[in-house]
Amino acid sequence: MLELGQGSAPAGDLIKDVSEATFMDEVVDASQNVPVIVDFWAPWCGPCKTLGPALEAAVTAAGGAVKMAKVNVDENQAIAGQLQVQSIPTVYAFWKGQPIDGFQGALPPSEIDAFVQKVIEASGGEAAGGGLEEAVEAAEEMLAAGDAQSAGETFAAILEQDQENVASFAGLARANIAMGALEQAEAVLNGVPADLSDAPEVEAARAQLELARQAENAGPLAELNAAVDADPANHQARFELAQAMHAAGEAEAAVDQLLELFRRDREWNDGAAKTQLFTIFEALKPNDPIVLNGRRKLSSMIFA
Repeated sequence: MLELGQGSAPAGDLIKDVSEATFMDEVVDASQNVPVIVDFWAPWCGPCKTLGPALEAAVTAAGGAVKMAKVNVDENQAIAGQLQVQSIPTVYAFWKGQPIDGFQGALPPSEIDAFVQKVIEASGGEAAGGGLEEAVEAAEEMLAAGDAQSAGETFAAILEQDQENVASFAGLARANIAMGALEQAEAVLNGVPADLSDAPEVEAARAQLELARQAENAGPLAELNAAVDADPANHQARFELAQAMHAAGEAEAAVDQLLELFRRDREWNDGAAKTQLFTIFEALKPNDPIVLNGRRKLSSMIFA
């Protein structure tokens, strides 16, 4: 289950983990050109687990008008002492090497946005027009890189600011799926507003959830392969083989088995092969070669 927490810093130059060795370069020197918001946190700090991702989302949404440094006070006590950090979370904003603003404790998303905007304005800058789209893109990059925890935290923080951000609903669900938290993923998808529930991103996440549930019950790949080799007309074994292949990350091989099953008996089990093919296609990106080739082969069979 995804619990909002202080994950590793997103890729790129906007948000970084900073230590005593890098504080001068990443905060004091960097703030000569762009304001730097410093988040003092610790892994055991409850409020830090919501404030950190929300700050990251707001900073990312500003499109480069401000940067963020994350300081773990447990590992960097000297910095915390020099800046008289007595409780966490504590946030300071640096400009031209000096702290110009700050606050203690967690804030609601609207006040976080206002703080970030105030810091940007104090430095004479203005936020870029990318808005939350850039934060969504950053979260997608985290998820693609395998950092599902940080991606989920960012998607959740975006949803706190925009409760109808369909990409973040889908992204949060996919992040939970990636971490094996299938019940939480289902809860996220059930929470999508009714007018957004048919969005392609949400449908794709639902398909991924269905495949993930199947993967939990997938049979032994070697045994199913042997069963199909021994009796190519064993449709149930071939269908289960396709499920096991997909669970093992062999999506293309799974599609091939389902296409073969459809060729042999398209009506078997109320058209289960075709239904499963569509589930796999929906879970992938529309331009994925597996989808394009699979749809073409299926269509040729249907209209042959």
